[in-house]
Amino acid sequence: MRWEHQGFERVREAALSIHGVSEGTSYGTPAFKVKDKLLARLHEDGETLVMRTDFETRDFLLQVEPHVYFITDHYRNYPYILVRLEHVEIEALKGHLWNTWYNIAPKKLIQAFENTNRESQD
Repeated sequence: MRWEHQGFERVREAALSIHGVSEGTSYGTPAFKVKDKLLARLHEDGETLVMRTDFETRDFLLQVEPHVYFITDHYRNYPYILVRLEHVEIEALKGHLWNTWYNIAPKKLIQAFENTNRESQD
Protein backbone atom coordinates (compact mmCIF):
# COMPACT_ATOMS: atom_id res chain seq x y z
CA MET A 1 0.00 0.00 0.00
CA ARG A 2 1.25 3.48 -0.86
CA TRP A 3 1.69 5.63 2.28
CA GLU A 4 3.04 8.75 0.62
CA HIS A 5 -0.28 10.39 -0.23
CA GLN A 6 0.26 13.96 -1.49
CA GLY A 7 -1.99 15.39 1.23
CA PHE A 8 -0.07 13.47 3.84
CA GLU A 9 3.13 15.27 2.88
CA ARG A 10 1.41 18.55 3.82
CA VAL A 11 0.35 16.97 7.12
CA ARG A 12 3.94 15.83 7.71
CA GLU A 13 5.28 19.35 7.18
CA ALA A 14 2.60 20.85 9.44
CA ALA A 15 3.08 18.32 12.23
CA LEU A 16 6.86 18.47 12.22
CA SER A 17 6.76 22.28 12.40
CA ILE A 18 5.27 21.93 15.90
CA HIS A 19 7.74 22.04 18.79
CA GLY A 20 8.66 18.60 20.11
CA VAL A 21 6.72 16.56 17.56
CA SER A 22 8.54 13.56 16.16
CA GLU A 23 7.72 11.14 13.40
CA GLY A 24 7.44 7.43 13.99
CA THR A 25 4.94 4.70 13.28
CA SER A 26 1.68 3.50 14.76
CA TYR A 27 -0.13 0.39 13.58
CA GLY A 28 2.40 0.18 10.76
CA THR A 29 1.66 3.63 9.37
CA PRO A 30 3.51 6.97 9.64
CA ALA A 31 2.61 8.78 12.84
CA PHE A 32 3.38 11.96 14.74
CA LYS A 33 3.88 11.93 18.47
CA VAL A 34 4.55 14.29 21.33
CA LYS A 35 6.83 12.29 23.57
CA ASP A 36 4.97 8.95 23.57
CA LYS A 37 1.49 10.38 22.98
CA LEU A 38 -0.07 10.00 19.55
CA LEU A 39 -0.96 13.29 17.88
CA ALA A 40 -1.95 11.91 14.46
CA ARG A 41 -1.26 9.03 12.13
CA LEU A 42 -2.04 7.99 8.61
CA HIS A 43 -4.91 5.51 8.51
CA GLU A 44 -4.28 2.15 6.89
CA ASP A 45 -6.34 3.23 3.85
CA GLY A 46 -3.62 5.75 2.95
CA GLU A 47 -6.22 8.48 2.32
CA THR A 48 -7.34 9.38 5.85
CA LEU A 49 -5.66 10.92 8.87
CA VAL A 50 -6.46 9.70 12.37
CA MET A 51 -6.12 12.82 14.53
CA ARG A 52 -6.36 13.14 18.27
CA THR A 53 -8.83 15.74 19.52
CA ASP A 54 -11.19 16.31 22.41
CA PHE A 55 -14.80 15.15 22.24
CA GLU A 56 -16.24 18.67 22.17
CA THR A 57 -14.11 19.73 19.20
CA ARG A 58 -14.83 16.43 17.48
CA ASP A 59 -18.59 16.90 17.80
CA PHE A 60 -18.29 20.43 16.43
CA LEU A 61 -16.18 19.38 13.42
CA LEU A 62 -18.51 16.51 12.62
CA GLN A 63 -21.41 18.96 12.46
CA VAL A 64 -19.81 21.79 10.51
CA GLU A 65 -17.61 19.88 8.05
CA PRO A 66 -18.91 16.33 7.61
CA HIS A 67 -17.32 16.16 4.14
CA VAL A 68 -13.90 16.55 5.80
CA TYR A 69 -14.26 15.00 9.26
CA PHE A 70 -15.92 11.73 10.26
CA ILE A 71 -15.65 8.82 12.68
CA THR A 72 -16.35 5.13 12.57
CA ASP A 73 -17.74 2.98 15.36
CA HIS A 74 -14.19 1.96 16.20
CA TYR A 75 -13.29 5.54 17.24
CA ARG A 76 -16.62 6.48 18.86
CA ASN A 77 -15.37 6.11 22.45
CA TYR A 78 -11.87 7.46 21.84
CA PRO A 79 -10.70 11.08 21.47
CA TYR A 80 -9.90 10.79 17.77
CA ILE A 81 -11.42 12.03 14.55
CA LEU A 82 -10.85 10.87 10.98
CA VAL A 83 -9.84 13.46 8.39
CA ARG A 84 -10.25 13.10 4.63
CA LEU A 85 -6.89 14.35 3.38
CA GLU A 86 -8.20 15.27 -0.05
CA HIS A 87 -10.71 17.72 1.48
CA VAL A 88 -8.97 19.26 4.49
CA GLU A 89 -7.55 22.78 4.46
CA ILE A 90 -4.00 22.48 5.73
CA GLU A 91 -4.10 25.69 7.80
CA ALA A 92 -7.21 24.51 9.65
CA LEU A 93 -5.61 21.12 10.23
CA LYS A 94 -2.44 22.75 11.51
CA GLY A 95 -4.53 24.76 14.00
CA HIS A 96 -6.19 21.57 15.24
CA LEU A 97 -2.80 19.89 15.61
CA TRP A 98 -1.48 22.83 17.65
CA ASN A 99 -4.55 22.79 19.92
CA THR A 100 -4.13 19.09 20.52
CA TRP A 101 -0.41 19.58 21.14
CA TYR A 102 -1.23 22.04 23.93
CA ASN A 103 -3.57 19.45 25.47
CA ILE A 104 -1.19 16.48 25.40
CA ALA A 105 2.34 17.92 25.56
CA PRO A 106 4.15 17.72 28.89
CA LYS A 107 4.14 21.01 30.81
CA LYS A 108 7.93 21.28 30.56
CA LEU A 109 7.78 21.04 26.78
CA ILE A 110 5.09 23.71 26.58
CA GLN A 111 7.07 25.95 28.92
CA ALA A 112 10.25 25.48 26.86
CA PHE A 113 8.35 26.35 23.68
CA GLU A 114 6.79 29.45 25.26
CA ASN A 115 10.16 30.59 26.65
CA THR A 116 11.82 30.16 23.25
CA ASN A 117 8.95 31.94 21.53
CA ARG A 118 9.07 34.79 24.06
CA GLU A 119 12.85 35.17 23.65
CA SER A 120 12.54 35.35 19.88
CA GLN A 121 10.03 38.20 20.23
CA ASP A 122 12.34 40.27 22.47
